[in-house]
Amino acid sequence: MIFKFEAQAPKIDEKAYAFNTATLIGKVELKEYASVWPGVTIRGDVNRIEVGRYSNIQDNSVLHVADKYACIVGDYVTVGHCALLHACTVEDHCLIGMHSTVLDGAVIGHGSIVAAGAVVTKGTIVPPNSLVAGIPAKVIKT
Repeated sequence: MIFKFEAQAPKIDEKAYAFNTATLIGKVELKEYASVWPGVTIRGDVNRIEVGRYSNIQDNSVLHVADKYACIVGDYVTVGHCALLHACTVEDHCLIGMHSTVLDGAVIGHGSIVAAGAVVTKGTIVPPNSLVAGIPAKVIKT
Protein backbone atom coordinates (compact mmCIF):
# COMPACT_ATOMS: atom_id res chain seq x y z
CA MET A 1 0.00 0.00 0.00
CA ILE A 2 1.44 3.31 -1.06
CA PHE A 3 0.19 6.58 0.37
CA LYS A 4 0.98 10.25 -0.11
CA PHE A 5 1.53 12.38 2.95
CA GLU A 6 1.42 16.18 2.62
CA ALA A 7 1.73 15.84 -1.17
CA GLN A 8 4.85 13.63 -0.90
CA ALA A 9 4.51 10.21 -2.52
CA PRO A 10 6.96 7.32 -2.15
CA LYS A 11 9.44 6.91 -5.02
CA ILE A 12 10.02 3.30 -5.97
CA ASP A 13 12.63 2.48 -8.58
CA GLU A 14 11.21 0.35 -11.39
CA LYS A 15 13.63 -2.44 -10.39
CA ALA A 16 12.71 -2.31 -6.68
CA TYR A 17 10.01 -4.46 -5.11
CA ALA A 18 7.43 -3.71 -2.44
CA PHE A 19 5.12 -6.54 -1.39
CA ASN A 20 1.44 -5.58 -1.57
CA THR A 21 0.95 -5.73 2.22
CA ALA A 22 3.89 -3.43 2.92
CA THR A 23 2.91 0.16 3.72
CA LEU A 24 4.96 3.06 2.36
CA ILE A 25 3.92 6.57 3.33
CA GLY A 26 5.26 9.99 2.34
CA LYS A 27 8.92 10.84 1.76
CA VAL A 28 10.18 7.32 1.06
CA GLU A 29 12.60 6.23 -1.63
CA LEU A 30 13.37 2.64 -2.61
CA LYS A 31 16.43 2.48 -4.82
CA GLU A 32 17.33 -0.05 -7.51
CA TYR A 33 16.71 -3.69 -6.48
CA ALA A 34 15.66 -2.76 -2.94
CA SER A 35 12.95 -5.02 -1.57
CA VAL A 36 10.33 -4.57 1.13
CA TRP A 37 8.42 -7.60 2.40
CA PRO A 38 5.03 -8.44 4.01
CA GLY A 39 3.84 -6.30 6.87
CA VAL A 40 6.65 -3.73 6.67
CA THR A 41 5.76 -0.13 7.52
CA ILE A 42 7.94 2.70 6.20
CA ARG A 43 6.53 6.08 7.25
CA GLY A 44 8.30 9.20 6.02
CA ASP A 45 6.08 11.87 7.52
CA VAL A 46 8.25 14.56 9.19
CA ASN A 47 11.49 13.57 7.47
CA ARG A 48 12.70 11.26 4.69
CA ILE A 49 13.48 7.56 4.47
CA GLU A 50 15.83 6.03 1.94
CA VAL A 51 16.40 2.32 1.31
CA GLY A 52 19.55 1.75 -0.72
CA ARG A 53 20.35 -0.43 -3.69
CA TYR A 54 20.01 -4.20 -3.18
CA SER A 55 18.89 -3.71 0.43
CA ASN A 56 16.00 -5.69 1.86
CA ILE A 57 13.62 -4.90 4.67
CA GLN A 58 12.16 -8.15 5.97
CA ASP A 59 8.69 -8.99 7.25
CA ASN A 60 7.02 -6.75 9.86
CA SER A 61 9.91 -4.31 10.24
CA VAL A 62 9.26 -0.61 10.88
CA LEU A 63 11.25 2.35 9.57
CA HIS A 64 10.35 5.80 10.87
CA VAL A 65 11.89 9.26 11.31
CA ALA A 66 12.16 12.18 13.71
CA ASP A 67 12.09 15.92 13.06
CA LYS A 68 15.90 16.15 13.27
CA TYR A 69 16.81 12.76 11.78
CA ALA A 70 16.02 10.99 8.54
CA CYS A 71 16.18 7.19 8.34
CA ILE A 72 18.85 6.13 5.86
CA VAL A 73 19.55 2.51 4.94
CA GLY A 74 22.60 2.12 2.73
CA ASP A 75 23.29 -0.31 -0.10
CA TYR A 76 23.44 -4.11 0.39
CA VAL A 77 21.83 -4.01 3.84
CA THR A 78 19.63 -6.74 5.29
CA VAL A 79 17.14 -5.70 7.94
CA GLY A 80 15.85 -8.81 9.71
CA HIS A 81 12.24 -9.62 10.58
CA CYS A 82 10.49 -7.30 13.05
CA ALA A 83 13.39 -4.84 13.36
CA LEU A 84 12.77 -1.19 14.24
CA LEU A 85 14.91 1.50 12.63
CA HIS A 86 13.95 4.87 14.08
CA ALA A 87 15.56 8.03 12.69
CA CYS A 88 18.98 6.40 12.27
CA THR A 89 21.61 5.68 9.62
CA VAL A 90 22.69 2.20 8.59
CA GLU A 91 25.70 2.35 6.31
CA ASP A 92 26.41 -0.05 3.41
CA HIS A 93 26.87 -3.83 3.81
CA CYS A 94 25.31 -4.15 7.27
CA LEU A 95 23.09 -6.79 8.83
CA ILE A 96 20.43 -5.66 11.29
CA GLY A 97 19.26 -8.70 13.24
CA MET A 98 15.70 -9.83 13.86
CA HIS A 99 13.77 -7.93 16.56
CA SER A 100 16.59 -5.43 17.01
CA THR A 101 16.04 -1.71 17.57
CA VAL A 102 18.20 1.18 16.36
CA LEU A 103 17.18 4.57 17.77
CA ASP A 104 17.38 8.26 16.87
CA GLY A 105 20.69 9.59 15.62
CA ALA A 106 22.49 6.26 15.87
CA VAL A 107 24.88 5.36 13.06
CA ILE A 108 25.69 1.75 12.24
CA GLY A 109 29.09 1.78 10.54
CA HIS A 110 29.84 0.12 7.21
CA GLY A 111 29.97 -3.67 7.33
CA SER A 112 28.63 -3.98 10.88
CA ILE A 113 26.23 -6.48 12.42
CA VAL A 114 23.57 -5.66 15.00
CA ALA A 115 22.70 -8.89 16.78
CA ALA A 116 19.14 -10.16 17.00
CA GLY A 117 17.24 -8.46 19.81
CA ALA A 118 19.87 -5.78 20.41
CA VAL A 119 18.87 -2.22 21.30
CA VAL A 120 21.18 0.46 19.89
CA THR A 121 20.43 3.55 21.96
CA LYS A 122 19.99 7.13 20.81
CA GLY A 123 23.11 8.73 19.33
CA THR A 124 25.29 5.60 19.45
CA ILE A 125 28.02 5.50 16.80
CA VAL A 126 28.97 1.93 15.89
CA PRO A 127 32.42 1.75 14.26
CA PRO A 128 32.74 0.09 10.84
CA ASN A 129 33.00 -3.71 10.77
CA SER A 130 31.73 -4.16 14.33
CA LEU A 131 29.43 -6.66 16.00
CA VAL A 132 27.09 -5.13 18.57
CA ALA A 133 24.78 -7.03 20.91
CA GLY A 134 22.80 -6.63 24.10
CA ILE A 135 20.44 -4.18 25.79
CA PRO A 136 21.81 -1.60 25.53
CA ALA A 137 23.95 -2.74 22.61
CA LYS A 138 27.70 -2.74 23.11
CA VAL A 139 30.49 -3.45 20.64
CA ILE A 140 31.64 -6.98 21.33
CA LYS A 141 33.94 -7.44 18.36
CA THR A 142 35.52 -5.33 15.62
